[in-house]
Amino acid sequence: MSVRSTLVLDIGSGTQDVLYFLPDREPENCPKFVLPAPARQVGARIRRLTSEGRGIYLFGTNMGGGFHRDVMAHVKAGLPIAAHPEAAYSIADDLTALEAKGVTLAETCPPGHVAVRLADYDAGYWNALLAAAGLEMPYEVMACAQDHGFHPGQSNRMGRFALWRRFLLEAEGRPEALVYAHPPRELTRLAALQRSIGGGLVADSGAAAVLGALSDPEVAERSRHEGLCLVNVGNSHTIAFLLFRERMWGVYEHHTGLLDEAQLWSELNAFRRGELGFEAVFEGNGHGCMTLELPAEAHGFLPTVVLGPRRTMLAHRPVLMPAPGGDMMLAGCFGLLKGRELRGGAS
Repeated sequence: MSVRSTLVLDIGSGTQDVLYFLPDREPENCPKFVLPAPARQVGARIRRLTSEGRGIYLFGTNMGGGFHRDVMAHVKAGLPIAAHPEAAYSIADDLTALEAKGVTLAETCPPGHVAVRLADYDAGYWNALLAAAGLEMPYEVMACAQDHGFHPGQSNRMGRFALWRRFLLEAEGRPEALVYAHPPRELTRLAALQRSIGGGLVADSGAAAVLGALSDPEVAERSRHEGLCLVNVGNSHTIAFLLFRERMWGVYEHHTGLLDEAQLWSELNAFRRGELGFEAVFEGNGHGCMTLELPAEAHGFLPTVVLGPRRTMLAHRPVLMPAPGGDMMLAGCFGLLKGRELRGGAS
């Protein structure tokens, strides 16, 4: 292949947003896809099997667990469901507790069960889709997804936020440090995703959103001279960062479904002033909030840059809504490319 193409995936809870990047083309002319998220497809299949009264066997790899409610609805309907131990981690960190809820662990598919494969990235699916679109298989695959991390015996929300805290304190808030050739051991979903894509770079979707914003020339230029509050309003999670001189100075994360416009805007204003504490967000069933000592040169991080599929929540506020690479839904994909660039092109 004369041009080294890259398939770049941002795997969310509602959609998977995909860029087939060709370095010899303008970003606007590269093929793009916005498709249902893998977890949503799994959930739809489980619901169909529940309606048919069939037993289910989950196998495959650890992936996003957006179908947890569908699994529990299947159990509540009195129908059998089993899971391979590796696949079961898509639903819960504590497999003993999962068994107590009615999910049987099994190395092989029990008789009479329908096998349902779990994976954030299915090579066969992408081989077929790219072939149908007349595209060659890419030279490289990169991907991002939200990973709560593996935290048995403790709150997933608290465990995930501990990773953000460690990043701010140890990696000096450099977003490219969150694009991994080797994910931290807690990030088991990203590790499984990396194996599925063949070893390419992976990242949490929050870090990819920051880097996506920085791939927009106007946002990158402004961040060099003034602090910005960058917000990604996703289908499941809202995450915000205080950004100044291409460094993160704070992070805030909550569940989108628990927020309305007034609460989100109020918490963002407290966040940018360094007045929003971890407990206030966590006690509201969010993940948390943390800020470093904020530099006076950032002037209060007043400009607000908003990305994400539900960003219209803040459409009536004084915000900027950039479209990195010409497509807001592809911000995470362009962020992964920006991360690769900042890492020096290393995979």
